[in-house]
Amino acid sequence: MKTKTHRKNKINVVTLGCSKNVVDSEILMGQLSANGFEVSHDADGDESKIVIVNTCGFIENAKQESINTILQYASAKEEGRIDELYVTGCLSQRYKPELEKEIGNVDAWFGTQHLPQLLKKLGADYKHELIGERFLTTPSHFAYLKISEGCNRTCAFCAIPLMRGKHISKSIDDILTEAKSLAAKGVKELMLIAQELTYYGLDLYKERRLTALLNRLCEIEGIEWIRLHYAYPSKFPIEILQVMGDQPKICNYLDLPLQHISDSVLTGMHRQTTKNYIENLITEIRETVPGISLRTTMLVGFPGETENDFDELVEFVERTKFDRLGVFTYSHEENTSAFELKDDVPQKVKAERASKLMEVQQKISFEKNQQKIGQFLRVLIDRKEGKNFIGRTEFDSPEVDNEVLINGEKSYLRMGDFVNAIITDADDFDLYAELV
Repeated sequence: MKTKTHRKNKINVVTLGCSKNVVDSEILMGQLSANGFEVSHDADGDESKIVIVNTCGFIENAKQESINTILQYASAKEEGRIDELYVTGCLSQRYKPELEKEIGNVDAWFGTQHLPQLLKKLGADYKHELIGERFLTTPSHFAYLKISEGCNRTCAFCAIPLMRGKHISKSIDDILTEAKSLAAKGVKELMLIAQELTYYGLDLYKERRLTALLNRLCEIEGIEWIRLHYAYPSKFPIEILQVMGDQPKICNYLDLPLQHISDSVLTGMHRQTTKNYIENLITEIRETVPGISLRTTMLVGFPGETENDFDELVEFVERTKFDRLGVFTYSHEENTSAFELKDDVPQKVKAERASKLMEVQQKISFEKNQQKIGQFLRVLIDRKEGKNFIGRTEFDSPEVDNEVLINGEKSYLRMGDFVNAIITDADDFDLYAELV
């Protein structure tokens, strides 16, 4: 016999996908909390009456994870363990008609820009006055700060514009209000995110305003680190580098997703860049900001990518020696321009190429980490695991980059503390340190 739960006013929000989805969930939870709901995040086995799944629809693996999660909670509803199930986010935005036909037991589906409608369905009001108010799901000392939504780029492989729409910048005033609210909660590190960071301001102010925004953010008391993610390389605004040099709060860190280096592949991807442009840009970045940590992502297996194209990419990565690098395999996505091309690189070959590129990067990371032994670095403590405190330097972003391990038996540290440490050992992706 089915039984109803007793937590009639509690909602569990489950977040899948990227940091932009994390921010969306935090805003949703802030609105729900302001409406008197008790909220939890990614809570297993709690007594929530209602579950909201915030989905990702970026590539095939992410889509499948989202579908599996929806099915998991649909079964929970069938068994009476939850009473209501709602789905929102990118997958729902893109495939709502198909999902409604295929998956039952979902009370309603919402897209990426349907927050007011979702709240209304739950009997809550959308409170416009809650600018900057969020229910933080990250550790209290760092937070993601989304400065724009959507993207105007036309990359052949990317379905983000289909799910997130055109680029829309948030106003500088609204961003500052949110950043000040986060600082008041104890946030010390802001990670600026957008689908295209350097495009910021063009729609609102008719000119790029990222440098102006960065200078204003640096004035906020309590914020000590500001980190830049997702800076598109085409028409890169070089003035950003000058701000990074002038403002000590801005981390010497830049996430510059390049995707490839072969001119033929870049042309097919509609990346609006060339090998020569990319190599000159990297040289200028490193000369202007000495010691900067460069993160990039590469996409292998794009339609038409030959062995020669891939070999060119491997040689480029070996020679350029990025500090951080991630690899995706191409996913053939409906309604993208690349979907009209033949997906002619076998999945096995895609996986082999991704593995080989990561092996190359692993060696580079090891060499770079070995060079840090004996250096004194400032470390932000994120958490404790077992006997070790785990932290990061300014050269590393949470969850995707290297970490610093400090023996917790020798000293007591608090989460969110900045400490000075000397690097005593290193492996492929971790540093080991002692307090100074």
